[in-house]
Amino acid sequence: MTDILRILISPLVWLASFSAVYGLHGLICGHGIEGDVLGFPLQRVLMVAAYAAAILLQVMLVAGLSAQRFSSPSAFVRFVSRVTAWVGLVATVWSLLPVVTTTYCL
Repeated sequence: MTDILRILISPLVWLASFSAVYGLHGLICGHGIEGDVLGFPLQRVLMVAAYAAAILLQVMLVAGLSAQRFSSPSAFVRFVSRVTAWVGLVATVWSLLPVVTTTYCL
């Protein structure tokens, strides 16, 4: 893994996750997906699952960039990549929080 990839992977994954979750929201609302899963609306289940998957992916990046195997020999790159990994995790939790706290379609 190159140093620039170590630094940018988490924000790039946040960008992709953000786009995917809100794209899923558009598909759910635009195509009228209906149904229930264990008594919960299918729309809510899909959105919460996408939110959880995005967070899990960011947590795996934090863990991976903290592991010796994937860390850089440079102390500076190690520090910056870990900071950006935490920033990506916080950004994912915060920016996708409306997925689980608001209505999914009007």
